[in-house]
Amino acid sequence: MRGRTKLAACLSISYFACAGVAYAQSQVIGAPPEASNMKLVGTSDLQARSAYQPTIHHQGDRWIAYIGHHGGTDDIPLPVNPLTERAEPNGTSIVDVTDPAKPKYLTHIPGQEGKYEGGGAQMVRVCDGKGLPKRDPNTVYMLRTFGGEGHEIWNVATPEKPVLVSRITGGLKDTHKNWWECDTGIAFLVSGAADWRTRRMTQVYDLGDPAHPKKIRDFGLPGQEPGSTGAVPTDLHGPISTGPDGNRVYFGYGTNKGGFIQIVDREKLLKGPAEPTAENLRLPEISRLAMSAFNGAHTTFPMLKMPIAEFARDKDGKSRDIMMVVDEAILNECLEPRQMVWFADITVENRPMMISSYTVPEASGNFCQRGGRFGSHSSNESMAPVYYKKMVFIAFFNAGVRALDIRDPYHPVEVGYFIPSITKATDKRCVKIDGKDRCKVAIQTNNVETDERGYVYIVDRANTGMHILELTGPARAIAGLP
Repeated sequence: MRGRTKLAACLSISYFACAGVAYAQSQVIGAPPEASNMKLVGTSDLQARSAYQPTIHHQGDRWIAYIGHHGGTDDIPLPVNPLTERAEPNGTSIVDVTDPAKPKYLTHIPGQEGKYEGGGAQMVRVCDGKGLPKRDPNTVYMLRTFGGEGHEIWNVATPEKPVLVSRITGGLKDTHKNWWECDTGIAFLVSGAADWRTRRMTQVYDLGDPAHPKKIRDFGLPGQEPGSTGAVPTDLHGPISTGPDGNRVYFGYGTNKGGFIQIVDREKLLKGPAEPTAENLRLPEISRLAMSAFNGAHTTFPMLKMPIAEFARDKDGKSRDIMMVVDEAILNECLEPRQMVWFADITVENRPMMISSYTVPEASGNFCQRGGRFGSHSSNESMAPVYYKKMVFIAFFNAGVRALDIRDPYHPVEVGYFIPSITKATDKRCVKIDGKDRCKVAIQTNNVETDERGYVYIVDRANTGMHILELTGPARAIAGLP
């Protein structure tokens, strides 16, 4: 009876979600991956380093994956880089994925020595020098965080031999998820400035000439600025900009509780008065939507002017501006409210409203019992036409990556998923039970990205490496792939 209930619940959510119901509810080494309408193409173990952000860059006749890593953990020694035969703090992996079935690990750039988000080099963005205002065709630049204390820019024109170009430091803490406009050079750097009252806020820089970074201003929510009093609004997680053409920056604050979505006029942000007063911080804001105390905003992904088939005969509103908001699960084994994916209609910018949501049905895999985190974390951020406004991919920790058909954002539908197999490198995750650690080993799919060819790249927080995937069956047809 219990199995029938689980299947019925699964069917009520999505046909495609049902394929994994029969799988075992805990993972063991050697078991096959769990999958529906997605298949494995290739893997890289990433030297068994905990991974955060993958960025895939078409570089000449090659495709290169740049992967940012978290710092180390208390009970695992520094991994040895076989290319140098040295133990190196987690930093940035650079992998040639031109042939996705045979990824080639090119080099590792060590990050800051330290634990978890206090070390490593989590965030990575890449821009061609020829597209930046300096117009240098012989360079490719990688922007990365350095532990929690700074930002670095490297020339990776020869990805096997990266060269440090410049650093941005100065008493920073908790640097994290940046955004870099590759045509203007404007970068929105997530930092913790020493004199601000919040763990993370925005520092806007002109990186059009990466060798000579120019600071434009600091930005955050009123109440976070130096010298303010009273309650401090929740900290920033990250921004996404539409550049000068769209003239908007979408900020997400909070990750798993008390979040805010903020829509900002980009030009007013860049050209407005820089002194961080409450009035100046309010000036570029178009609107702000407070989320539930249960939820935050890890990723705020804009999908503007989406044609909505259901509204095709309506006089007005045939297309809508949509923002996808992804929360981040923080605690292991469901010891917090469920973190999910939300869709907001922001067509009327000063009155954004939530219109739908998505979560993986817990019963489809008994995910609260598998170990580690269960819930959403991040989405792909590529706006390449292959998937943009048609499909998105959500990293869901121990539930792997989930493929969503979002052509009707009022009714998103799961159409595929992939949960990798664990390996000997997969690290344990623990919770306290009666004062003692109870530990389990499970996949922790952390972040996801796609490339213009249609490949999907997922990386694992628990040291299981990178998996390169492709869609199959009906999901592939939705994307229009051959």
